[in-house]
Amino acid sequence: MANSSSTAVESSDSLKAFGAALKTFRERALLTQEQLAERLNYSHASVASVEQGRRMPTAAFVERVEEELEAFGVLRAMARHVGRQRGLAVWFREWARLEETAVGLCTYECRVVPGLLQTEAYTRAVMLNVPPPPTEEQLEQRIAARRVRQDLLGRTPPIAFSFIVEESVLLRHTGGEEVTRELLGHLLACTEPWNVELQIMPQRQPYHAGTDGPMQLLETPERQWVGYAEGQKTGQLVSDREAVSVMQMRYAKMRSQALSPADSVELLQRMRGAL
Repeated sequence: MANSSSTAVESSDSLKAFGAALKTFRERALLTQEQLAERLNYSHASVASVEQGRRMPTAAFVERVEEELEAFGVLRAMARHVGRQRGLAVWFREWARLEETAVGLCTYECRVVPGLLQTEAYTRAVMLNVPPPPTEEQLEQRIAARRVRQDLLGRTPPIAFSFIVEESVLLRHTGGEEVTRELLGHLLACTEPWNVELQIMPQRQPYHAGTDGPMQLLETPERQWVGYAEGQKTGQLVSDREAVSVMQMRYAKMRSQALSPADSVELLQRMRGAL
């Protein structure tokens, strides 16, 4: 995704140090930022932001650049000490770390559109509506952190994504009609890659396995499943096998109760056309 200075992550000393080391190894390899970005299959803006200490490098990025630049393990070692960017809730940071190396991610939401699928305008509307209102600096930090997470949608190797979103979330028109129209177009675009599946839970669904609230499930590279549930100013990582199994059963049931991916796309198209 494109970056702009208005959504840059506030630099920390560790981020700046990692960026400086990356630049040193890149120049040692006689590569420009554009050339390195092409070899890594990342955008030039992404490489530039990491070098400038404005962007948190993902685990996948670190491994790719470590191998490409033959950095003797230096970049990998430094990455372990890079501070997380501001803008992520404390209780969410461990889950965000797990996301970076996940092979599968399932998300059910009944409150808002999942952060990975949000547009910037929608994110702003959501954050400004929930008291207490953030400062402009806090708002930009949160938007920047969300933008970094959204890079997961295009990660190599790809993650298998499954999203289930309540129709009522979209009918709320958070931020107004223009924001909603842009959001619906963005959701349609997000469903185009083969690894992203979006299902809409219809507003009328008398049989619903998700009445206990939003949840997420994640499969690690070791083929272990972990769950996550979030409430008011709290978040809980779920690793107990029995509890995770219950979450998996509920999510599987909801996939059968929601509209199919194809029918969900048709609904999104109708909703956008009605605006």
